[in-house]
Amino acid sequence: MQNSNDIAELSKELSHQRYMLNQEQVHTFFKDISVPDYISLHNISKFLSEHNHDSGKAYLRDLAAARKLPVPQISRIAGRLRDNGLVSWTHDGDGSEGTYITITEYGHRLMEKQEKQLRDYFTRVTESFGKENMTSLLQLMNRLETVMDQELPAAEDPV
Repeated sequence: MQNSNDIAELSKELSHQRYMLNQEQVHTFFKDISVPDYISLHNISKFLSEHNHDSGKAYLRDLAAARKLPVPQISRIAGRLRDNGLVSWTHDGDGSEGTYITITEYGHRLMEKQEKQLRDYFTRVTESFGKENMTSLLQLMNRLETVMDQELPAAEDPV
């Protein structure tokens, strides 16, 4: 059995590392676009390429089904992206077939710039840390994430 002080130290270090990566370092790379907007644009772009949507149109109902999210949540995301000039949101004809979004030129430009910054950074990190080390670390992190999810307390059934 592990010493409880060792586990406490490991727990603090893991929490600190995850917090640091998620809060402080990320702001170094996301100056022109927010993390949620970048992730949303990336997901839309990936959806379009995976589903051969040469038109560039991503219907909200299709995005919702693919992401397993309710349409109102996709609508809120689309609204935020539209308000930030990253997508246009419209419909064909009278709108009975649903509404769709397309990534604007500005959205494409910001997404590509962000991808290049991240790719350049992680190329340098991987070269310094070593590809095998990086692969091993990511595999261990995935395993840790699985164990952590399994160990979460189950939601209690209402009485």
